[in-house]
Amino acid sequence: MADKQGKANFIWKIADDILRGSFKAHEYGDVILPFVVLRRLDCVLEPTKDKVIETYNQFKDKNLPDISGILLNSTINEKSPKGLNFYNT
Repeated sequence: MADKQGKANFIWKIADDILRGSFKAHEYGDVILPFVVLRRLDCVLEPTKDKVIETYNQFKDKNLPDISGILLNSTINEKSPKGLNFYNT
């Protein structure tokens, strides 16, 4: 329980130090929510990140008109047997 409380205190300290004064309390969600969404996307993309970057580096200099299909295929893994509908390089 102390670990959870320590994390909560850390988050509130950041809110106190950075958000207060810059934003009103009712605006915190407008600031924090986009970062939560970005973090979630990062977590979804993490298992395929290395393979997508490797594939991108392999094909980037080949002057192909569009390598997005190749990159989408590189997101196929055991958790996503059909791959993802998006990627990040």
